[in-house]
Amino acid sequence: MEAVIVGVGLHPFGRFAGKSAMDMAADAVRLALADAGVAWPQVQTGFIGSLEVANPDAIVGRLGLTGIPLRGVFNGCATAGSALAMAARAIENGECDVAIAIGMDKHPRGAFAADPSVGGLPDWYGQTGLYITTHFFGMKINRYMHDHGITERTLARVAAKNFRNASGNDKAWRRTPLSVEEILASPVLNYPLRQYMYCGPDEGAAAAVLCRADQAHRYAGRPVRVRACALRSRRIGAFEVQSPSLPAGEPAPSPTVDASREAYEIAGIGPQDVAVAQLQDTDAGSEIIHLAENGLCKDGEQERMIADGETEITGRLPVNTDGGLIGNGEPIGASGLRQIHELVLQLRGAAGARQVPGNPAVGYAHLYGAPGVSAVTILST
Repeated sequence: MEAVIVGVGLHPFGRFAGKSAMDMAADAVRLALADAGVAWPQVQTGFIGSLEVANPDAIVGRLGLTGIPLRGVFNGCATAGSALAMAARAIENGECDVAIAIGMDKHPRGAFAADPSVGGLPDWYGQTGLYITTHFFGMKINRYMHDHGITERTLARVAAKNFRNASGNDKAWRRTPLSVEEILASPVLNYPLRQYMYCGPDEGAAAAVLCRADQAHRYAGRPVRVRACALRSRRIGAFEVQSPSLPAGEPAPSPTVDASREAYEIAGIGPQDVAVAQLQDTDAGSEIIHLAENGLCKDGEQERMIADGETEITGRLPVNTDGGLIGNGEPIGASGLRQIHELVLQLRGAAGARQVPGNPAVGYAHLYGAPGVSAVTILST
């Protein structure tokens, strides 16, 4: 049985003093239920993700004590992609007719921090500064730029594009456009990445209501098909976030490459069919690398693609049309469902000023994070 999304809801991303992550998530759920024309008692199962909230399933206290099985999910930056995949799988396996995926988080200001031991790493890994993710992403794109001829101006163009897209999104955090020159003039944090080339942790929530495709006519929201969900972890020899060494021999591909290939195979389509994409842009360099790792171009082609405007909203392959992580920030539990919210709007033709022209039919969502995990979701009309 195929699963379709019939409702999406998004609480704005940013900083909201005095409002809990749970309250943001309840707002997002109510928006998704209203979009679907579904009442909370009709939802039969759900999956909810968060890093900061220890018991996210307690949201039932705000939505209604219906006895629903609501399972907590955490899978790093792939948390929301995992929640959506499990909700779709519950429908596909005949466990329920209506399911919900929810994500929320409320991160403190500053970079993510933790004891390296929670990631299975020794103390020295943190003492030498290698546990800082900004350091890893700087090293990774620096090497990629050297190997494939990517320039610093291309990094700035990616960031400028995402800030520009966010300026047309009333639920984005950073809505002030910045020029390429302003971004290049900002301080270097981890070479070659500058202040305005990174996303930041923040707050927000999102939700999606799914149902059986053959019952979608019962609900208000225009259905969007869940064509594929794939999740992969790192292989031996892969150089990933919080992976403390490079392989001595030929490196293994990123888990993104594996998840992407699996998703295309499940969906029965190829990269050439993707009309709009949401890619993990923890930093501008990550978006560049992920274009190739998801099969959307070859290594090194990004320099020309981005200069020619191919990843702009009006380009051949619009990427991060809502501003991505750079424009929205990253509340980990909600970030992937923000991507789904944007793709559903795009595939419905309901994205307003940032709508991709030409009636896009296939949307692609990609997540990547520590300690080397990637989730890919493919949606279609």
